[in-house]
Amino acid sequence: MASNDRRQRDYARLHTKILNAARALFIEHGYDAVTMRAIAKEIEYSPTTIYLHFKDKEHLIQELCAADFLTLAKVFQRIARIADPIERLRQVCVAYVDFGRRYPNHYRLMFMTPCPPMESDPAGVRRGNPDEDAYAFLKNTIADGVRAKRYRAGFKDVDLIAQTLWAAGHGVVALEITKAKDHWLDWRPLKKRVALMIDVMLQGLTKT
Repeated sequence: MASNDRRQRDYARLHTKILNAARALFIEHGYDAVTMRAIAKEIEYSPTTIYLHFKDKEHLIQELCAADFLTLAKVFQRIARIADPIERLRQVCVAYVDFGRRYPNHYRLMFMTPCPPMESDPAGVRRGNPDEDAYAFLKNTIADGVRAKRYRAGFKDVDLIAQTLWAAGHGVVALEITKAKDHWLDWRPLKKRVALMIDVMLQGLTKT
């Protein structure tokens, strides 16, 4: 029994090691340029070992992205109990930027590295379930505000609002990841940039 438990732990550790190595290689070289053999070489295992964990590179990237998106969805669950939909939306934006700041490699792979489209329901993530799908959580929060008539006239397209806010948040995160250490600019603190971005967006969308 103990031997089986140890094998399962060893398997899980190696599985995670493969995923972490693959994430780093995909970010550095791009998805198309990385092979399963290169991932195996990175962790000093044979390619055969990699194939015991993943059928092929596409299945590997699907599991990797699903795990990272599930992590983001769990971050959002911490603010799910905020009753006011606009305040909840504000905190979604804050949490999104903070996720990118804390997990820049995850963020790069999820949103800044060209990869094959995710399956409709990858392992661990059910599309449309706000507990597992971060975009569904964002949409549900916006929809609550629409139902409560908190938005200005004409702002009823939940997907349009969600995608516009997402783009704004992504811009802040991407600049923080790629340019924050560039001293050519006198960067203002991230917290202030995030707060101003959210204020500008929400003041334009919501009723006074």
